[in-house]
Amino acid sequence: MILLKKLIAAAVLLPGLALASEATFPLDQAPDYTKDMAALQNGARLFVNYCLSCHSASSMRYNRLKDIGLSEEQIKNNLLFTSDKVGDMMTVAMSGKDAKAWFGAEPPDLSVIARAKASEAGSGPDWLYTYLRTFYKDDTRPTGWNNLVFPNVGMPHVLWELQGVRTAKFEEVKNPHEEGKTEHKFVGFQQVTPGTLTPVQYDKAVADLVSYMTWMAEPAQTTRKRIGVWVLLFLGVCIVLTWRLNASYWKDVR
Repeated sequence: MILLKKLIAAAVLLPGLALASEATFPLDQAPDYTKDMAALQNGARLFVNYCLSCHSASSMRYNRLKDIGLSEEQIKNNLLFTSDKVGDMMTVAMSGKDAKAWFGAEPPDLSVIARAKASEAGSGPDWLYTYLRTFYKDDTRPTGWNNLVFPNVGMPHVLWELQGVRTAKFEEVKNPHEEGKTEHKFVGFQQVTPGTLTPVQYDKAVADLVSYMTWMAEPAQTTRKRIGVWVLLFLGVCIVLTWRLNASYWKDVR
């Protein structure tokens, strides 16, 4: 039931989400670092520092981060706010009312956003990876930012200090579906001010963040798959033993 509520929230709370899922902008393949402990730890740090101020992850407890190699002391010293405890859920202090007043809608809970986007866009990690790398400065928007994957998005570019400020370049091209009409075609970005990270470093940071969010959507995924392999092997052995036992039982029956 909790998982169902989170999936519904991720699909309903932000206006225009359906439009975003139908966007034609091609998605880049996200590197998979879900088995890399260092990458997951960096992703958790980025998530707490940049995402958790507005978005909650109320299905995740801080102490679950011990599964990615962090000690309780490291969690306390590096990832907890003053009033939080290691056993607490990853929630935010900002109320839904304030969030709606500031952003136009309450930011969705991100506990299972990677799985929710997988059902919409075909690949949750690819959608998130491309989304977080295609923000650009747009002074016509209330937040001053826009996004190629999610046009007219209400969320500001929270990672802009890392990536720097960029503008998007478009050109008018003929609409292949409607004769006599033109459409905007994206042709590239122009860097206005540099970020604290190089483009390669920024892409790696986003990949770490997306890998963490993918892991967070199902922390037991690796264990489930490992157990699944052993279960299949066990069933295979049982089938062979049962087949031979059956053959032995009926061999003298005429």
